[in-house]
Amino acid sequence: MTFGSPVRPPILVLVNPQDIVNIASAVRIAKNFGIERVRLVDPEVFDPYRIEGIAHNTADLVARIEIFDSLDAAIDDCVFTAVLTARERAAKRRVLRPREAATALMEEAAAGPVAIVAGREDSGLTNAELDLCNALVTISTHPAHRSLNLAQAVAIMAYESWNARGGEDLPLKPPRKQAAPATSGQLEELFADWAHALGSIDFFKTRQPENVMRSFREMVFRAAPDGREASLLRAMGIEVVRFLDRRHSKESS
Repeated sequence: MTFGSPVRPPILVLVNPQDIVNIASAVRIAKNFGIERVRLVDPEVFDPYRIEGIAHNTADLVARIEIFDSLDAAIDDCVFTAVLTARERAAKRRVLRPREAATALMEEAAAGPVAIVAGREDSGLTNAELDLCNALVTISTHPAHRSLNLAQAVAIMAYESWNARGGEDLPLKPPRKQAAPATSGQLEELFADWAHALGSIDFFKTRQPENVMRSFREMVFRAAPDGREASLLRAMGIEVVRFLDRRHSKESS
């Protein structure tokens, strides 16, 4: 994997998708979360050009989409399959939440291909199709409105799968320009200029300057600004005074 995980990502299998936008949305999600293979079972519509037009920068993934006539053919080489469903079943089945399912997919992937399976937009999967899969995955939603949009359900499962493969451990991108912490000297200049600015707008007219500035100091210390931020904050205070000076000059001329 590009981020260092030795575990191959799951295959995304969409059964009888009916809307080109949903297919494209699922492809874009697959790309976002490192899923490298998408399989479609008997799609009602399939147009690679339109899919790529909706899901930008996915040409490589779209080119690898495989088409199958049935779900059993699409998962024939898989050692483990997790199917997304909102339906509760009477028969005793292994039912997992997305995070648990993602962990199971990661563990089973060491032995061979694994797959995330999602059903039709309007009716999901038949009982016979559900029976082909190792585990059912149910996303917790409000009991009065359980069904998610196809792409939304795929996104949740793909995200959990990405994290289970180490995606969440990727470091956040650092700021483009790092700045050293503000020095004591910079902060004292900042406090002095803001004391001047607050005095210029009569902020201390009904307040004790020492108490106000002590509280102001504590707020700035807690914020722990770097040198660049301290300079910006100081410049704001200086500009308050300059603005008042300019206004007074205009009024007196």
